[in-house]
Amino acid sequence: MLPRSVAEELRRVAGDDAVIVSPNDLRIFERDGSIEGAMPDAVVLASTTEQVSAVMKIAARNNIPVVPRGAGTGLSGGAVTIRGGIALQVTRMRRILEVDTVAQTAMVEPGVVNQELSLAVAQHGLFYAPDPSSQKACTIGGNAAENSGGPHCLYYGVTTNHVLGMEVVLADGSVHWVSGDTPDRVGLDLCGILVGSEGTLCAITKIKVRLLRVPPSIATMLAAFPSIETASQAVSAVIGHGIVPAALEMMDSVTVGAVEAHYHAGYPTDAGAVLLVEVDGIAESTRELMAAISRILTDNHGFGLREAQTPAERELLWAGRKGAIGALGRIKPNYYLHDGVVPRSRLPQVLSAVGEIGEHYRLPVANVFHAGDGNLHPNILFDMRDRDVLPQVESAGEEMLRAVVELGGALSGEHGIGLEKAAFMPWIYSEDDLGAMHRVKDVFDPAGILNPGKIFPDPSRKSVHLAGRTGLAIEARWW
Repeated sequence: MLPRSVAEELRRVAGDDAVIVSPNDLRIFERDGSIEGAMPDAVVLASTTEQVSAVMKIAARNNIPVVPRGAGTGLSGGAVTIRGGIALQVTRMRRILEVDTVAQTAMVEPGVVNQELSLAVAQHGLFYAPDPSSQKACTIGGNAAENSGGPHCLYYGVTTNHVLGMEVVLADGSVHWVSGDTPDRVGLDLCGILVGSEGTLCAITKIKVRLLRVPPSIATMLAAFPSIETASQAVSAVIGHGIVPAALEMMDSVTVGAVEAHYHAGYPTDAGAVLLVEVDGIAESTRELMAAISRILTDNHGFGLREAQTPAERELLWAGRKGAIGALGRIKPNYYLHDGVVPRSRLPQVLSAVGEIGEHYRLPVANVFHAGDGNLHPNILFDMRDRDVLPQVESAGEEMLRAVVELGGALSGEHGIGLEKAAFMPWIYSEDDLGAMHRVKDVFDPAGILNPGKIFPDPSRKSVHLAGRTGLAIEARWW
């Protein structure tokens, strides 16, 4: 419960209509896109940097946790207020402040929706490259906080490759500009540290991003394969030939069935897996690249190859891919997914392990992933109303991540560590590694009020160790 005096202070700086303390209204903000939820004590709908700074100063004086929050589309629990406190909502800060068509940059507030930026600059022949599947809803500020990726990050890079500078508010309420404008920066790369810090080091209030020219030619192809294994081998073959497409996405048969039933995009439902491949550039190069890719896919058991002939057809193919997770609601109302990353050559092994784990726990699993860079998205499908299934879902997810790590992979490719993977950080990092990260956190947030309980293992949260199905030590959590 937030002290009344603090609530009054917040109203004075943000306005009466911008401070929410009613329990019924707070429920709207208890979750993000993950399966965990916790009620904040208050929500502040900030509209300016000055308001964000004032809220942080109030929180610092009263030692109240603050969790910066965007659209709530995050998938690792990063926006969940697990220790109560203030959810600092910045979606009212949604102005595109400046577009420099010569320098090809834009200055935006954190609440600008990802896709809206590309739509706004399209009249200048420009676009913003990072494109999470939730780009119609997610915000640039949230993307910067999580270092989000997307289908086209294989070629264009993730968010950090496109952020040139940020205005940030630290835990003491001070406002700073951190810049990454020049490639050969002298001194600490503070912008690089803060992008991807998941709200644990700062609140972001302005972002300067790089824009790119819309390529003159784009070619998009759908290809079917008998199995996930053959599709995985085809992915390795494409990259092995020195070809790096703009995007190289895979979906398994479960996902294809759900997507086709919803979008009618022409996905082949008799396939064991499909690949969605895109290349861009000048017309001559895209034709040559797509012809080479077609030969490679055919040589690796690809069939039913179909290239989009119109922009509308291309858009429909991508609508199916980017709406895939939502379409899975036709099977079960809830999903739980991790975004572990493995070397591309290990895709067949890890996907085999994922399938075995799903069968062991008798849980349906639908695979959607950025195949080109080995970024998995196994969706464990379930019904949250069945409370008995939650421990099984979490244990299955943990075993899948353990398989990723054992195959030389990493815990997250784009969703962040947040709440859901914090307990697994010691699988990857030593005590010295984690200690170094803690010291960075202490520099920016010495009192520990910014998004506490995220990224680092939290000893205050209950955990038990189970014997994993493969004999591995798997940590399962109930709280």
